[in-house]
Amino acid sequence: MIVCNVSLSCVHCTGGGGAGGTAATAAAAAADAYEQVPGSLPPQTLSPRGHLVVAVCLGFIGTFGFLTNFLVLTLFCRYRALRTPMNLLLVSISVSDLLVSVLGTPFSFAASTQGRWLIGRAGCVWYGFVNACLGIVSLISLAVLSYERYCTMMATTIADGRNFRPALGGICFSWMYSVVWTVPPLLGWSRYGPEGPGTTCSVDWRTQTANNISYIICLFTFCLVLPFCVILYSYGRLLRAIRQVRSVSSVVTRRREQRVLLMVITMVVCYLVCWLPYGVAALLATFGHSEILTPEATITPSLLAKFSTVINPFIYIFMNKQFYRCFRAFLKCSTPERGSTLKTFSRATKTLRTFRQEKEPPVCAPVPSSRPAPNSSQLASQGAPSPSIHNSTASPPPAAAAAAAAAANKPKPKLVLVAYYRE
Repeated sequence: MIVCNVSLSCVHCTGGGGAGGTAATAAAAAADAYEQVPGSLPPQTLSPRGHLVVAVCLGFIGTFGFLTNFLVLTLFCRYRALRTPMNLLLVSISVSDLLVSVLGTPFSFAASTQGRWLIGRAGCVWYGFVNACLGIVSLISLAVLSYERYCTMMATTIADGRNFRPALGGICFSWMYSVVWTVPPLLGWSRYGPEGPGTTCSVDWRTQTANNISYIICLFTFCLVLPFCVILYSYGRLLRAIRQVRSVSSVVTRRREQRVLLMVITMVVCYLVCWLPYGVAALLATFGHSEILTPEATITPSLLAKFSTVINPFIYIFMNKQFYRCFRAFLKCSTPERGSTLKTFSRATKTLRTFRQEKEPPVCAPVPSSRPAPNSSQLASQGAPSPSIHNSTASPPPAAAAAAAAAANKPKPKLVLVAYYRE
């Protein structure tokens, strides 16, 4: 026997429908998670097996995201050598990722295990706001970190490892910038609602109204494209400076250049893999191409964006030699190597210094003697050869000849560009 309860918003069916009845119930519950508005579409749902796969992925992301970011904070608090301005920016990224693992992933994990959203409309708005804010904090922090590295690298003086003012300013800017762009949906410019199969919440990508579309375009431009352009510009100039240094001076080896290049490529590729699919799916849903976005295609970009909470610690922390040495010391319950972590800053920067020596070597002038020079009559009386007669054949003194030979063999000074990499 099947009992149907018909309401104005949707139809709830209960009875012996098996998997089909479960899917229909999940879809109806997802549609009830928010009030319908003109132009919006109810979210599509997954099969029970699809919800199980999503739950497993979210469980993995939440667990490893929490452990890795918590480990970063533990290392930063335990080892004083890590408390530098650049590492403070990395800690800000880890804090935002850790909060996502604590305040966001558990709720979507629980919803995926049940196949529907569990904490209602208010919980959906809260979840969407918190996760959108923390995600934008991570994106802007990555851009600020790249720009800070670029500025410190191009500076003509050694970076002050005790000046935390620029780093604190960058952190405050990242968080305030994120709040500025995530509060408007709470005030009426767009809104927060279910996304994908209805087990997560974010900005409402599916409502095709002028109010919503304008916000999506601004969000995509200023919170995804703009940070990516800053990252490309900063790291592109950084690599260019490294190549110039290598071509002028032998201090910087090719191995170090390749290591920095690999790190930059990894950062850019992971940024695109984690966030570009999410932005593309949002634009497709916003501009009316939602028919090509299946439930699987809508939940995958969300999982990739959350997966950045696991990738960021490995790229920005454990690829940093200083953090890695402290991590090894933490596992061995010992102190980090003094020659690596205690004598160097963790700021991945360099100080460019240029100095030019004199183009010509200094001329060795003879030391003036206190005795007067003998005249020609005295030289003749002593039997010495006259300078006027033997000028062309006389050999210079041994000291003068040695000085001239040393000056001739001395290589000409050249412009030297010294780069100091602090890892």
